Amino acid sequence: MGQPTSRPADQQTKIKYADLHLHSTFSDGTFSPEELVNLAQGKGLCCIAITDHDEVSAIAPASAAGKSCGLEVIPGVELSAEIDDCEVHILGYFIDWQASWFQQRLEKIRAVREKRIFAITEKLKSFGIDLDPEQILRQAHPGSVGRLHIARLLKEKGYVASIPEAFSSYLGNDRPCYVKKFKLTPGEAIEMIRQVNGLSVLAHPYHLSDDKITSDFVRWGIRGLEAYYPEHTPAATEHYLKLAEKNGLLVTGGSDCHGFGKDKSMLGAVKIPYQLVQALKAEVGAS
Repeated sequence: MGQPTSRPADQQTKIKYADLHLHSTFSDGTFSPEELVNLAQGKGLCCIAITDHDEVSAIAPASAAGKSCGLEVIPGVELSAEIDDCEVHILGYFIDWQASWFQQRLEKIRAVREKRIFAITEKLKSFGIDLDPEQILRQAHPGSVGRLHIARLLKEKGYVASIPEAFSSYLGNDRPCYVKKFKLTPGEAIEMIRQVNGLSVLAHPYHLSDDKITSDFVRWGIRGLEAYYPEHTPAATEHYLKLAEKNGLLVTGGSDCHGFGKDKSMLGAVKIPYQLVQALKAEVGAS
């Protein structure tokens, strides 16, 4: 019997990759939905997810751009919630984003985001920092406004040298100018995603100091864990992969790209094998 021969390189199965955590100009990213699609294709990705903060307006234009060039776009969102005075983010994938009640709920959340800008700029005054909240809202238009918009203006006006400094000095969760957002519990965020037939994932879990909290998320119905993330060390990634396996959770990952909103573009810096996307699809029955 003859020896088996390997297939030529051009016949071998090419590994496909995805980036499932991207932000557009409709929240606090600097790339339009169309630019995200074009850049992702240039990075060799076959699939992306648009996960703007409390906003879904980028999904339609990104999906249209994706169809024109053969790039898969998963409809998503990133919801903010609070637990024990700590802000946590819940990603939702394969959501029925056009549901009217869901869009109305997001609109209310975004309205609170706008009020928050006024509260934060008021706190900044006590540090001799005078920012015009209306200017921040104009810069964020038409998207969902957030702390990153304030951080950019702080840097632009020379109050800080970098975006990270803006958060470490003033805007971070435990910093003096932090203001809470819409009072949404993790359980409520997870339930919102479930009601629009989506799959909920705990974003960047390294922000949580206690893995015990993860078991609470499992009890509330979380279905996945973002193990692959730019700020996760290899050891942290391995830890969260084991934590996901222990709790029967799906695994996701992404770059959390905000364009140049965080000083440099991260698109494609973290990419996951497409097999993980297929596992998500199998969970929600998506084709």
